[in-house]
This record gives sequence, C-alpha cells and structure tokens, in this order.
Amino acid sequence: MDPSQNHDPEPDDTNLNLFDEPPDYYPPTPPPTTQTYTTLAGDTITLHLVGHSPLEAHHLWNGARVVAAHFEADPALVRGRTVLELGAGAGLPSIVAAALGARRVVVTDYPDPDLVANMWRNARGARALFPPRVGGGGGGAGRGSGGEKGAREGGKEEGEEGDDDDEDRELPIVAEGLVWGADPGRVLRHLDGYGDGDGEEKEKGFDGFDVLVLADLLFRHSEHGNMLRTVRQTLKKSRDSKAFVVFTSYRPWLQHKDLAFFDLAREQGFVVEKVLEKKMDRPLFEKDPGDEEILKTVTGWVLRWPEEVCEGVGS
Repeated sequence: MDPSQNHDPEPDDTNLNLFDEPPDYYPPTPPPTTQTYTTLAGDTITLHLVGHSPLEAHHLWNGARVVAAHFEADPALVRGRTVLELGAGAGLPSIVAAALGARRVVVTDYPDPDLVANMWRNARGARALFPPRVGGGGGGAGRGSGGEKGAREGGKEEGEEGDDDDEDRELPIVAEGLVWGADPGRVLRHLDGYGDGDGEEKEKGFDGFDVLVLADLLFRHSEHGNMLRTVRQTLKKSRDSKAFVVFTSYRPWLQHKDLAFFDLAREQGFVVEKVLEKKMDRPLFEKDPGDEEILKTVTGWVLRWPEEVCEGVGS
C-alpha cells in the first residue's frame, strides 16, 4: 500500500485568516434613543440622542436640564440675546433659549456629521415652540458663507423631506461643529457685524455672544484651557454678558480637578460667581462609585469679563 494513503492530509488553511474576527465578535452599536423635557408652559420637547458617542453625546446630562430650567425661571437671561452653547449634545438649553425668544442661538458640538445632524433634527423638531423671527440677529445664516447648509454638509439625514434651507433660515437656531480652542469663525459669522469691514473696522463692528452655555463639560480636565480659549474668543465684552457653566462632579474623588476650571478662569481675568445649586432626586448614573450627595448635586457658575475690560470697549 502506498504509505501516503495512510497519512492524514494537512488541513487546508489557504482560506483562513488568523486576524479575522467572527461576525458577532464586537457588540452591536446601541440604537439611538430619545429623552423628553417638559417646559413650565407644559410643552414637551423630544430630544433625539445618538446611539453611542465617545464624546458622551448619547446622554442627556443633568446640567443641560438644570440650565434649561434656570433660563425658564428667568427668561430675561436669554430673551432678545445671542446664545452660544458648547459641547451641546442634544442641545436642550439652546432649544429652550430659542423658545424663550433668544435673537440668535448657535448650538455646537464636535464637528462629527452625525452629531451636527442630530442637533439639527432636535432644533427642527422644536420649531413649533419658536416665536417668529423679527429683524436680524444672525445675518451670517443666510449668507454665502456656509450658514446652515455648510454646517450640516455631509450630515443630512436620510429620509428628510426636501431641502430645508429656506425653512431653516427662518429658525432662530443654527447647528454647527466646533472644536474647543480652534478658530471660532464658523460660529461667529452667525452674528450681525461679524465680517463687516476689515481690520480695526471689522473688530469694532463685532462684539460676540451675549450668553454662553457650558453644561456638564468640566469632567474633561485636559480641555479646560481650550474651553476657556473659546470663551475668550466668543463672549461679548459687555457687563451684561455671561458664560453659564453648570456641572456635576461625576467622579467625586476628582471634584478638585473639576473646580480647577474656575481657578484657571480667574487666572485669565474672568470674574467667577456661583449662582445656583440643585440637588437631584438621584444620581444620573446610579451605579457610579463615590459620594452619592456629590453625584446628585448640580452647581451653576457664571463667568463675566472684569470691569476694566468692559470699560475698554465702552460697554
């Protein structure tokens, strides 16, 4: 007998790849979710959240709810004013500000197409709550400088009806991508006066936003400097201008690092004032370790320009 007939053939591994994972090796991406917020007037705002985001945009944070309620309790904080929200996620404070009559609202997050498209979706979904726009307040939105169309380039959702550019121009709110610390020109051009003239004339014609919102961002300790750079570049140099910083220390043992943001703000010349503290019924993430009382507590702070800066611009 041929000895080869008694020899087991070697397995045919020509079609195998040791680096291929099975189709179910990675867990599926969680599906998008929705959360709701009920206004003092009894209106329900439905907020769509992305299924998962490494930037934590798939949560509706307590800070967003608290600052939205703070604006509702005192609508004069935003009515007739220009508002910029950083790291907005679902954009709840921006939507509430627009519903309360803010003149122009720019809601921003990292320039990921899905995040920007989701902010647009939430803004459009709340359209019925927005009062009619009167006059200017956001000249850049209708210009050839990009406006809403440029903001969601590559991010328009499949299945949306038609082209919303004309209707979007009537909204008091616009969504944009913005990296903290980077050139803020993309958001500034939505303000009247920005881009008018050159050099000194342009600088005199542009003031910045009346109100900034930073809700539950301080846990990103390495980004404190970039956040403050954006605040410096975008907050109007006026006695009435305010940057609202509302947050929970979600890692209580690192609360001192969260609060270091305000030390850095003072070093850069800002006036810092604590304006609110609210105890929630339960922590946002109930299984998180640490002091439960800290996990349930939301505090709100305001950054303002010092008096000498305001005097320097004649405010």
